[in-house]
Amino acid sequence: MSTLGLLRTLFNPKIVTPNAIQLQSLNRSPFLVGLFFNHEQVRTMSRVKRRTTHPPYWHVLKNNQRQDEKISSDNLRFVREVIQDKYKNKSPIKGSDLDIEKKEWDPKTKRSGVIARNIGVQHMWEKDGKKVVCTVLHVLDNHVIRYVPPEEYAKSIIGAKVFRNRKPLGCLVVGAEAANPDRFTRQYCSLFNEVGLLPKKRLARFIVTPNAVLPPCTPLTAGHFVVGQAVDVYGKTIDYGFQGVVKRWGFKGGPASHGATKFHRRGGTIGTGRDKARVWPGQKMPGHMGSERRFCRGLKIVRINMKYNVIYVKGTVPGPTNSIVQIFDTVLPRRKFTEAPPHPTYFPPEDGTLPQEDIWDSSLHVFGSPSISV
Repeated sequence: MSTLGLLRTLFNPKIVTPNAIQLQSLNRSPFLVGLFFNHEQVRTMSRVKRRTTHPPYWHVLKNNQRQDEKISSDNLRFVREVIQDKYKNKSPIKGSDLDIEKKEWDPKTKRSGVIARNIGVQHMWEKDGKKVVCTVLHVLDNHVIRYVPPEEYAKSIIGAKVFRNRKPLGCLVVGAEAANPDRFTRQYCSLFNEVGLLPKKRLARFIVTPNAVLPPCTPLTAGHFVVGQAVDVYGKTIDYGFQGVVKRWGFKGGPASHGATKFHRRGGTIGTGRDKARVWPGQKMPGHMGSERRFCRGLKIVRINMKYNVIYVKGTVPGPTNSIVQIFDTVLPRRKFTEAPPHPTYFPPEDGTLPQEDIWDSSLHVFGSPSISV
């Protein structure tokens, strides 16, 4: 019996078939009710937007919406003096001022990361003459803002998803790029009251283990990493806007001539009217390209400039020039640390001297050094 005949038999008592008595007895069964009247649809793919251009709703309002009032130069100078007097009493702590219990490093330790700015690409050369493409990352004035314990972080929206089926860990809130407090709202500036630092333009959270916790106001520099280690870089890719299928998905397009009319860069058919009879989810079509959150894992650090806080990583990172990225220890099992890194972070000498200003990897050729020995 066809599906249409089955439905007519079930809901029309006047129709009598050999199996009508058995079907009428099953008319009110929960099986058929769930078969033909299932209102709870299960979607195989999410139709929600993959990207947003505005901050999440749980973030504190950051930018000040008021327009700057016209004040005189004397009043502006006075306001700047008041801001300097307010924040000059508390300075970043040093390595000798740590109040936490120092624990030894182990291979399962998760350290904090840093916030950096992608300032371009530079070519380096190895000793055998091979050219290497390196991305230059400038570590901004990073400071630890606060530590969120595991009990509190597991109750947050992101923490509940990350630690759904495993033991929760705490996280460190790190800020970068100090700015004028007048440019931010009072709610956003209140996040930095306990630290005593100027409000930061950028904030990031890094999951850490209990033996890698840092107290607030701790500075993070390029010395947090070592030359030769592998790191993961997290950032937002270049935003290309709305693009067609040729640029977005690499389609070949239609022919250039021989009767082709307005079909040179089109995608063609997106389905048939027989078995599909609809557009399947995930069909490659024109749309928004780029502006995605992506990871680049296992990038090797080949050079560190301790004076200017610049890190050179081998390869490219997501995002355009002048974009903000996050750098942290890699999670790849075969490229993790084998020896203890600066734990929990690197603290420069208190006298201000640098043990080595520019640190190069052993595989790179340092220009200015002798290349021929007799």
